[in-house]
Amino acid sequence: MLTTEIAIVGAGPAGLSAAAAAGSAGARVVLVDRQDGCGGQLIKQTHAFFGSEKQYASVRGIEIARLLTEQVNDLPGVKILTGATALGFYPDDGVLALEKDGRFQKLRAQRLIIATGAAERTLAFPNNDLPGIYGAGAVQTLMNVYGVVPGRRVLMVGAGNIGLIVSYQLIQAGVEVAAVIDAAPKIGGYLVHAAKIRRLGVPVLTSHTIKQACGTECVEGAVIWRLNEDWQPVPGTEANLAVDVICIAVGLSPLAELLWQAGCAMKYVGALGGYVPLRTGLMETTVPGIYVAGDAAGVEEASSAMVEGRLAGLAAARSLGYATADADRGIEEAQKQLQSLRAGSVGEKIRKHLAGVTIQEVSPKGV
Repeated sequence: MLTTEIAIVGAGPAGLSAAAAAGSAGARVVLVDRQDGCGGQLIKQTHAFFGSEKQYASVRGIEIARLLTEQVNDLPGVKILTGATALGFYPDDGVLALEKDGRFQKLRAQRLIIATGAAERTLAFPNNDLPGIYGAGAVQTLMNVYGVVPGRRVLMVGAGNIGLIVSYQLIQAGVEVAAVIDAAPKIGGYLVHAAKIRRLGVPVLTSHTIKQACGTECVEGAVIWRLNEDWQPVPGTEANLAVDVICIAVGLSPLAELLWQAGCAMKYVGALGGYVPLRTGLMETTVPGIYVAGDAAGVEEASSAMVEGRLAGLAAARSLGYATADADRGIEEAQKQLQSLRAGSVGEKIRKHLAGVTIQEVSPKGV
């Protein structure tokens, strides 16, 4: 049985930030991740971040992963367990079950932070199981982690930030992007990303979806068609595209299994990706002592995930008695940064739906 004061599941941007914050406050922390290294989605993100200097503006995701990992490694009170999969949480005795190196391991903590991120969604269409159909995250991993291009000509399905960014990265790698399509009547991602690929001659077609993939042993083409105002396909608008890769970038869903197992109150919010936990302004769920941060709390940008991680880490440490003026200032600053990141018309939808899952403070009594 391993014991610690704070256990954090997930060493992506939220988990690393939580570990750095809690460890800097003086708490003993165990950070768990199923991958062989830290960074989560950051290790495949070669683009520079937006935001302010405090959210690593103009720094590439792969570099942010390195910086955050170094911060955590410099803290003597933080232990990192990579290659360790969280199998389940047992709320009766507060035990987190892990599998590492083929062995079953128990971990008990006084506080638990769930930063498990999100999983890619997929689409149902004829032949969607052909080799050559990838999620956008898989394409990023192939190119930016392993240096392998997925194919020669790609149809991108989804014009959110992920679809637009990955399309540009494909072009940078020498892969032709035949088109970017999206079922919505408007582009979902930042227009600056769409403008970059449009300037390179890639059409971005809104109110379009994929009808079917073509091929026998692998993808040899795709049929797309237009949608009407009721999101229904319009017969006669079909277009055939010669592609050998279909990349699906239609959003993410929070990985919330551990939150369900812990008995946290959950609510379905489509704008946040699916079921998300009710939480306080300090990221504490309805189960005292269990916190959440990052995409597991609701799908947003990595910048928000890092700030939520810091907030959860500081709040968990403070609840254990590590209350200092620096921690109080850090919590206040993190809350202000989240307000800034969600400000304006772009963040209006996020603010509206987060208000529906934010609850009053919970008295932390331990997991």
